[in-house]
Amino acid sequence: MHDTYGGPDVLRLADREPPTAGEGEVLVRVQAAGLDRGTLHLLHGLPLLVRPVFGLRGPRNPVPGLDLAGVVQAIGPGVTRFRAGDRVFGVGRGTWAELAVARERKLAHLPASASPEQAAALAISGMTALQALRDHAEVQLGQRVLVTGASGGVGSYALQIAVHMGAEVTGVASTTKLDLIRDLGAAHVVDYTRDDPLAVDRPYDVILDIAGSASLRRLRRALTPRGTVVLVGGEGGGRVLGGTDRLLRALVWSPFLRQRLRGFVSAERHEDMMALAELIDAGAVTPAVDRTFPLADAAKAVRYVEEGHARGKVVVVT
Repeated sequence: MHDTYGGPDVLRLADREPPTAGEGEVLVRVQAAGLDRGTLHLLHGLPLLVRPVFGLRGPRNPVPGLDLAGVVQAIGPGVTRFRAGDRVFGVGRGTWAELAVARERKLAHLPASASPEQAAALAISGMTALQALRDHAEVQLGQRVLVTGASGGVGSYALQIAVHMGAEVTGVASTTKLDLIRDLGAAHVVDYTRDDPLAVDRPYDVILDIAGSASLRRLRRALTPRGTVVLVGGEGGGRVLGGTDRLLRALVWSPFLRQRLRGFVSAERHEDMMALAELIDAGAVTPAVDRTFPLADAAKAVRYVEEGHARGKVVVVT
């Protein structure tokens, strides 16, 4: 848990009163919890724009963690989809703990072919990738798709889902991570430390920009005249607005362009978690879990990700 905003050094292991399941909620005994960019942003309290919601001087919820996988311990009033003993995954509150609470609509049954560690890495990153490609980019068979940040959590899922949709996918990553994105199905790979992925002769139909380092103008130049850019997450930008600045500019520009500029925040939907579970069980998508850390070493997990070592997802196990 953490009482102040900051890096991995603000985290500490502590005992707390166990949470209870309220109306429409499920109490889960956590087996594994994912580490996603959203958790890192909340740990640091950045961008500053989010602090009125999550706590001005310190976090309102001192226990980090959003993704989880585990076993239902108890259900609250009104819950009909789950019962004690069910194996589940999804999105909860304060999941870096032995027990965590989640809304019923934000959980799904664990895929039959997935381990708790794999499922804990699935919900937020997988749903973000699925919604970006299906709902916002509307990827079609045979389209050329560029995925920046392809070796990360969202990127590794986006690459696989785009391939499953029949796209010709180019993945962007650093030198040491190119083998990972090849293994995940990329038709082409670009090492951004050596080459510019946006300097292309054949423009892309869709660019899924997860890295957040390129300007909208540069992204548009690498796009077909009626192509689509989808800006994913809150990467890039400064301390105050973060990636929100680019999302707002895309929203303003898009009505005046033939190209489509899309920014979005993923929605946590039971139906999409079920769709991801089906993709896992069909063998179309495999969670790329790089490393697991015990709960006592959560600070080391954060440091590992922030230093850029992660290839895919990092998971905390209880």
